[in-house]
Amino acid sequence: MKNIFIPVFFMLTCVKCFSQQQMDTVGKKIITLSEVVINNRLNVPVFIERIKNDSSFYKAFRNLHILGFTAINDIRMINKSGTLKASLHSKTIQARKNNCRSMQTLEETVTGNMYNPDHQFNYYTAQMYASLFFTKDSICGETNLVKGTEFSTEGKSGMEKHKEQLKMLFFNPGKKIAGLPFMSNKTAIYDDDIAGRYDMNIDMDFYNNTSCYIFKQKVKPGEEDQVVVDEMTTWFDDRTYEVVARNYVLSYDAAVYDFKVSMEVQMSRFNNLTVPTLIRYNGNWKAIFKNRERGVFTATLFDFK
Repeated sequence: MKNIFIPVFFMLTCVKCFSQQQMDTVGKKIITLSEVVINNRLNVPVFIERIKNDSSFYKAFRNLHILGFTAINDIRMINKSGTLKASLHSKTIQARKNNCRSMQTLEETVTGNMYNPDHQFNYYTAQMYASLFFTKDSICGETNLVKGTEFSTEGKSGMEKHKEQLKMLFFNPGKKIAGLPFMSNKTAIYDDDIAGRYDMNIDMDFYNNTSCYIFKQKVKPGEEDQVVVDEMTTWFDDRTYEVVARNYVLSYDAAVYDFKVSMEVQMSRFNNLTVPTLIRYNGNWKAIFKNRERGVFTATLFDFK
């Protein structure tokens, strides 16, 4: 499919639906539009603004707090050479009753030193996974509301703060995030001063039988040290603009910690709610005074109730 490069300052002459205000919204960038997108008369500035303020991605994970589901959990910790150090494979069921949710482990196979003698995870990669998908006790009174439930590092320090910061990046990639020293201004990839460091393109195709706009941002060569989101591809439902799937690569290197993380998330629909059904993670990160961790995990969620 032929790609057509359209500088923003030529939008009025190239695409009739663009206005002066829309040019200001997009900024002084070059966005690559596929032929099908141009034929579909997508209003690019409005599209960028909508996805900049998107909350559907985080909302999908919040929906897990009000549903029951079955999960296959696969966590693997590996060494520098790629050899397996520890692993956990389990099947769990989350049940929700009387406005409370609880989890039951049906099967579990563990190798290596995944747990310490007190049955606590030895790895903070596994700890982070557990905080997202495992429930120790009954948790009550939750909702799936997004507003007012933003992640925060307030009151947290050390490893708990680092894990919270990574959660911010996982659930809000592309947004400016407070509490991330030296890099909070590098995450806002839609803002003009950061967006110019990326090659961006918009295409259309089907994803799991859903017609989608595909928005891809990839850091330009030589700009890698100036950003945190190296690459992100998002499939948006072209009717609702909800996130259908997202792949992204994050990296950062500082004195206190560094990481290189890739994520793949696929969504589905259940009772008019969008929910994540497949999450793949491959991460390498190091915090000061901690050993480097290389972890891979996959969460497969199904049988929602």
